[in-house]
Amino acid sequence: MAGHDDASQQPSAETNAKLGQLADATPDTMTLHTQDAYRMFTGRPADADGHASQIVGGRRFAAVLKSIWHLSANDNPYADWILIRMYDDLVAVRSHLDQVIKSRKESFELLRRKGLAISVMSSRNPKAVELGFRSPYGYAAAEAIVEFDYYVRMIKTLVHKDRISDTEGRAAIRAVGRQMRALFLEPIRWERHLLRDELRQMSRSDFLPSADENARLRVQVAVALFGEVPRPVFTGANAPRHTRRRVKLTDAELRLLEQASLSVEQESPEPATELL
Repeated sequence: MAGHDDASQQPSAETNAKLGQLADATPDTMTLHTQDAYRMFTGRPADADGHASQIVGGRRFAAVLKSIWHLSANDNPYADWILIRMYDDLVAVRSHLDQVIKSRKESFELLRRKGLAISVMSSRNPKAVELGFRSPYGYAAAEAIVEFDYYVRMIKTLVHKDRISDTEGRAAIRAVGRQMRALFLEPIRWERHLLRDELRQMSRSDFLPSADENARLRVQVAVALFGEVPRPVFTGANAPRHTRRRVKLTDAELRLLEQASLSVEQESPEPATELL
């Protein structure tokens, strides 16, 4: 009987089985109908002659945020801050596009009740783009681009079917396009500096009184480049929607973060940014 009990205590082969990481069963895709949205995703490289400058697209934006997302695992408050800002800006863009689309759909419904049924145009040959992003932020960017694609389709439909003028249509697309390109450009400067050897090791502990000289220099440079990180972000009260930070603070540690100075007085006469 005892032998039987011992056998029952042995872990089964199923218990010890090592399961692989989850992966997509089929490739994720995004279907685009307009050149405007496709260029918004791919961007444009600078030409060799320097006549055309680079335009950052959603694909590059997603790659940059993936790098910063990985950096957030170091307990880097600036990584968390830019992730929060970029996600909030993406949500704001999507919300604006959604409001415009809903408003225009209501005008279509009013026309339909009067007897004129019109539909939003689509491409005869839409482009399916394979995604495979390695971070949640890539998919957030893809959703914004899909919304932009439908917005462009809606605006061009309104122009084609005499609901707005050519000039109004171009202005509407150009305004949103500029806003999205500015958004995609914003985190590149952060990634370029935060991933340099001088700042890569930055963490919240650099701001504590016990920090060494190298840590104080990292804080000095980061504040000079990006400004003081907001206190709620620093303490973790305001956290990114997606972060690789895995820190569980004790009450004493949280009090240290709440009391820490978020800047360091510059002792060197050399400008902080020149320390890089």
